[in-house]
Amino acid sequence: MKEQEYVILPELGEEIKSATVACWHVAEGAEVHVDDDVVEVVTDKATFNISVECPGVVKEILVQEGQEVQVGSSLAVILPSDI
Repeated sequence: MKEQEYVILPELGEEIKSATVACWHVAEGAEVHVDDDVVEVVTDKATFNISVECPGVVKEILVQEGQEVQVGSSLAVILPSDI
């Protein structure tokens, strides 16, 4: 098992290069499960919820609400667990 995983801003559409973090649905220290929506991001075209791909605990939120981030950037750090 990896020491930590990252919540990454995925490709959201062919022409979308960045998004703004609208709100976090979790706080640092929160337990998360596979497919839990953890953050909502907004582009000029739509709003998207980003989920986690592994169970664990949110170690650190790297991008604060209102900040713009490029596709492929890390949004948060997850400490994996065997939940």
